[in-house]
Amino acid sequence: MKELTIIVPIYNEEAGIDILESEFQPYFEKSSMNPQMLLVDDGSTDGSLLKIKKLCETNSRFHFISFDRNRGLSAAILAGFKYAKSDWLGYIDADLQTKPIDFLRFEPFLDSFDLVLGARMGRKDSPVKKITSRFANWFRDSLLNDGVKDSGCPLKIIKREYALALPYFSGVHRFIPALVLMQGGKVKEIPIAHYPRESGKSKFNFLNRSIGPLVDTIGVRWMMKRRINYKIQSSDRMSKDQIL
Repeated sequence: MKELTIIVPIYNEEAGIDILESEFQPYFEKSSMNPQMLLVDDGSTDGSLLKIKKLCETNSRFHFISFDRNRGLSAAILAGFKYAKSDWLGYIDADLQTKPIDFLRFEPFLDSFDLVLGARMGRKDSPVKKITSRFANWFRDSLLNDGVKDSGCPLKIIKREYALALPYFSGVHRFIPALVLMQGGKVKEIPIAHYPRESGKSKFNFLNRSIGPLVDTIGVRWMMKRRINYKIQSSDRMSKDQIL
């Protein structure tokens, strides 16, 4: 049976933690993947960590790790991927603008794809966020040609081996489809609904949604162009386990 660990990065989301359990319960009841939750506290300065610990004490599906200080969204996601042990790893934001129940729509495609992600329809974001997202997605696809409409959608399931091969840099969460394709993986995008933010405040602004992502896109294109690819055609009898 496939098993899934869902990573939830949390930074000062105290108000939203109270509803995580009830929001995920319908998915727990219907999923065939025995989903577990890994909450990653990214150095919150409010009461988030206290509430996280209480939730993990009362519900055996919920687990947590916490950072010494705020390290950023990419760090939280990558740390969660590395810490979890299941063969499949999910990701969803704590603001719940995407819904856990939509993971059910991803599960039938996991036999054929290495990454399944959502494409948010009817975005419930501010005008500035919508405009910057559209431009960033256009710019990214123009340079990287990943064929994905919404690379940064915070609803994904990825095969563990591809998650662990992601490079470590701030902003990597925006480029996961392109980086999986670069590894030779297969990607599936599924339209999903988008909802108003349940609680808390957005951590993004015009600057961190514009200049940085554009520079990162150029960097990822450089990696794709410079990637070393090879295939071993033959070898002696030495088994893979004997090679140091």
